[in-house]
Amino acid sequence: MRLIIAEKPSLARAIAEALPASAKRQEGAIICGDTTVTWCLGHLLEQAPPEAYDPADKQWRLDRLPIVPGTWKLAPRAKARGQLAVIRKLIKQAKEVVHAGDPDREGQLLVQEVIEHLKYRGPVMRLLISDLNRPAVSRALAKLRSNQEFQPLFQAAQARSRADWLYGINLTRAWTLTGRQAGHDGVLSVGRVQTPVLGLIVRRDNAIRDFKPHPFYPLWADLQVEKGQLRAWWAPKEHQPLDDQGRLIDRTPADALAAQLPGATGQLTQLDQQEKRQPPPLPYSLSALQVDAARRFGLSAQMVLDICQRLYEQHKLITYPRSDCRYLPEEHLALAQRSLTGACQNDDTLKQWLNGADFTLRSKAWNDKQVGAHHALAPTGKPADFSQLSATEGHVFRLVVRNVMAQFYGPLRTFEVKAEFTLLNEAFRARGQSILAPGWKPLFTTKEEAPPLPPLTQNERCKALGAGVEEKETRPPEPFTDASLIKAMMNIGRYVDDPNVRKTLRDTDGLGTEATRAGIIETLVQRGYLVRKQKALRATKLGSALIAALPSAVSTPERTALWEQRLRAISEQQDDAGAFQHALLDDLRALLNQSDANKLRQSLQTAQGAAGGPAKRTSKPKRRYTKRKSTAGKPTKS
Repeated sequence: MRLIIAEKPSLARAIAEALPASAKRQEGAIICGDTTVTWCLGHLLEQAPPEAYDPADKQWRLDRLPIVPGTWKLAPRAKARGQLAVIRKLIKQAKEVVHAGDPDREGQLLVQEVIEHLKYRGPVMRLLISDLNRPAVSRALAKLRSNQEFQPLFQAAQARSRADWLYGINLTRAWTLTGRQAGHDGVLSVGRVQTPVLGLIVRRDNAIRDFKPHPFYPLWADLQVEKGQLRAWWAPKEHQPLDDQGRLIDRTPADALAAQLPGATGQLTQLDQQEKRQPPPLPYSLSALQVDAARRFGLSAQMVLDICQRLYEQHKLITYPRSDCRYLPEEHLALAQRSLTGACQNDDTLKQWLNGADFTLRSKAWNDKQVGAHHALAPTGKPADFSQLSATEGHVFRLVVRNVMAQFYGPLRTFEVKAEFTLLNEAFRARGQSILAPGWKPLFTTKEEAPPLPPLTQNERCKALGAGVEEKETRPPEPFTDASLIKAMMNIGRYVDDPNVRKTLRDTDGLGTEATRAGIIETLVQRGYLVRKQKALRATKLGSALIAALPSAVSTPERTALWEQRLRAISEQQDDAGAFQHALLDDLRALLNQSDANKLRQSLQTAQGAAGGPAKRTSKPKRRYTKRKSTAGKPTKS
């Protein structure tokens, strides 16, 4: 008997439907001739609690830290024992096992840890499925690979799981116990990803709170040129009173210049004119989709992830959604017209986009070298029954279709002009843009660009018709929203001070993963560290106090982003999991030595932040089978 172990029931059903033999259902499995398909329910196993290694660690004590297992143990999750028993019975009968976890690091761990926990010693093959439609599953079944090829990916995932446990358990216990000494009654959860995310928001809130606005004074001049008029803006010289953004902060020189300008003549001293071609935006990764859906429809990152899971599993309208890739396999290009035609059948907006597509075009999105374990989100080609979709599901589905459809539109061609005029020995700058060919732009709502300038010629004369000084005031940074926070987590290097670390992080995945970013935000809300105020995410007093009391290394992005980089190196056989854990333990011991009850007491008393506590569930949540989030820090109960 060949046993296929899928990550979740929906994937198991899709595999069974694609097998040639008729399917016969039994508890926890589907029998298809000589192949049996069974499934996990997300993670069936979890890292064992500290007391599984030493009963003395059931009680939380500072003098027991750090807790470091000698031989690591896994324990069945409470609700997974029944399904684990089904797999245990079936695997004893199997001559071959096929690992059908999702095609990512966590999917590799999820199924392989079950196979190893049940001590199966026979051959294991790997089935990679990113599209649940029957033809795609059939193609994947014909391309089984040895699971041994994915051993480095498993080792990286296992290292992540163990490191999160070490980091979360030890730091959460340390700061919770320190909190008790400081008079705080409650768990202070610390995680290797969630805490730096909280740190981003606390620091942004502090910057907003501490911001002191100051006025600045832009000066404009309306100029007559040979073939029309335009408005240009004064570029003050460095000796003028300027802020760090080059804005004039004393009105006196602006008023003096404005009084002299009417009737003054000058000439165009610098002219830069060029045609630009902008290719279409790439198809979506999950995070890129979360950013756009949050901006356009006000959806939280978790809502977008949940919608994508339904579009993938329930409706089978899109490919695997938890992808960090924005490119598509080259073999998909030949199928794109058919899949887009199917996807657009039942929607007027989609039909309109389809009618404008030119399927002879090939964009840079089709690139096998950029595709890893999974590719960008794309429609499967199954026609959408919009009567069965919620409004938000329809919105998200159209976004996914749109970004793939855009690959069959021409580039946006623009003519951009930058001009610098000299009047009264001062520089005045103007810029404009005209659209030569809209290309893909009509599919998108994009920001308005600078209006076109009249035709200009180098060294032509100009005359000031009028001038004016505006009074403006600097504005504080914007608070984080789901969209801007996800974008910050994707591009975490921008929030790092060290230029060498920033350079190292530029090409990494950032903070968290596609599968975990939404859950990290919701975890911080549930634990009372963040609250939502309209679209803004604001830190509570408790969240601000925790960040103030922790060592900065725990609440800044450098360490966790470099963790992700090192885990990737393990998966590519360029690093060793044992060395990674050894370095982590050195870090951990140094951090534990910095827990300080007096510092925490002071921060709890002086912290500022939004009112709010742990979020209360208003209704019983729907049962979901999802991967364990890699936020760590979830403590065992004391």
